[in-house]
Amino acid sequence: MATSSSERTPRRGRRPAGQDARAAILAAARAEFTERGYVAASIRSVARRAGVDPGTIRHWYGDKAGLLPAALGLADVAPTEAILRSLDGPLDAFGERLLRAALATWDDVGPEPLRVALPAVLSDPGLRGILPQFLLAEVLGPISAMLPPGEAAVRTNLLATQMVGLMMARYVVGIEPLASLPAEAVVAAVAPTVQRYLTGDVSGAGDPLAEGLGAGA
Repeated sequence: MATSSSERTPRRGRRPAGQDARAAILAAARAEFTERGYVAASIRSVARRAGVDPGTIRHWYGDKAGLLPAALGLADVAPTEAILRSLDGPLDAFGERLLRAALATWDDVGPEPLRVALPAVLSDPGLRGILPQFLLAEVLGPISAMLPPGEAAVRTNLLATQMVGLMMARYVVGIEPLASLPAEAVVAAVAPTVQRYLTGDVSGAGDPLAEGLGAGA
């Protein structure tokens, strides 16, 4: 019996929804973010590369801020949600709100995804280079908007050192007793330092750090 042309030739076009499509999306996202950078890459460019409809990506991952963690192996983590939940309220209590929201996010997910994903990301120069772009655009950017322009870069960089160090010690390295402390105990101990970086006196580090940041811009 003769074989029709439709049977002989593989169909082209959009991929069907399913695990294959998810894998294609995440692979395309990693490639797009690595080649174009976080800011220049888009949901549409990832969709074209993966052969899916942009609506499929938005349905599964929301926006770029949700797609990147999934592409890095942290599909159940939404770090920008912690920022958004913290923005509403007075600046002089932002440090406490931010810490509480961040700890709630990572305590819910648990340490294992970060312990698996982080070494893989840091060992890949392309993926590693995406992290500062993501943090500046989606995490530090909204916080910077709350601060005086001349101080925002210094303050948010100092804030990042505190938050990244805390997350590494509590979830990746698992230093005790910090790793097992209740979230409210961590908030009570660390929030004053976080708040000082946001609204306190950082003049001792301000000028040299600001000059260094400007030189590297």
